[in-house]
Amino acid sequence: MTTVKHYAQIGYAKVKHLLILLYFIPYLVCFNFIEANITTHFHIIHTPIDDMIPFCEYFVIPYILWFFYVGWGVTFFALTDKKIHYNLCGFLFTGMTIFLICSVIYPNGQFLRPVYFAHHNIFTALCQAIYSSDTPTNILPSIHVYNTIGIHFAIIRSDKFKNKRMFCFCSGLLATSIILSTMFIKQHSTIDVFLACLLAYVVNRFTFKITSSELFYYRKRL
Repeated sequence: MTTVKHYAQIGYAKVKHLLILLYFIPYLVCFNFIEANITTHFHIIHTPIDDMIPFCEYFVIPYILWFFYVGWGVTFFALTDKKIHYNLCGFLFTGMTIFLICSVIYPNGQFLRPVYFAHHNIFTALCQAIYSSDTPTNILPSIHVYNTIGIHFAIIRSDKFKNKRMFCFCSGLLATSIILSTMFIKQHSTIDVFLACLLAYVVNRFTFKITSSELFYYRKRL
C-alpha cells in the first residue's frame, strides 16, 4: 500500500498543474446559459468605423484557425512549460471571467452581419455556418481577440521559443490575421476588439509582464 501511495503521489505531482484547466467546465456552462438566455433586450455595439470595414469572407480562414491556435497553445504549454502554463491560464481565465460578468451586467450584441451574400462560395458557406451556430450577442470584449493575444504572449515569453524568431514572427502574423478576421467577417465590432486589447494590456501587467519592446523583439533581430 505504501508503494501504491508513493506512486500515486508522484503521479499527482506530475499532473496537478493540469487541474486548473477544469475552469473550462464552469465557464462553458455559464457561457452556454448566457448564450441561451440573453438573446433580446441587449445594448447594440456599433461605431461608424464598423461600417467602413468591408465584409470579406476570406478572413473566415484565420477566424477558424483560432480554435486550433488556442487549443494548441493551451495544450502545448500545459504539457511542456508549467510556469508559462500558469501565466497563460491566469491571463485567459481572468479575461474570460470578466467577459462573463460583462455579458450579465451589460447584455450586448451587434447587427453587423450581412443580410445576404453578394456571391456564394466555400468561404461564405463557412461564414453562414458560423452565423448559424454562434449568436451575435455577448460579444464584449471579444474573447476571440483576447485569447489570441494570450497565446501569442505565451509564445513570446516561453523559453521554448526563445531562439525561434521566425516562429514568433509567424505567430504574430497569425494572431494579427485572427484579430482582423473578427471584424472582416462581421463577428465583432471595433469596440469589442479595442476593449479586448485594452483588457489584454492590463492583465498582461499582472501575468506575462511583456513590454512593448519584447513584443516586437523578433522584428529587430530578423
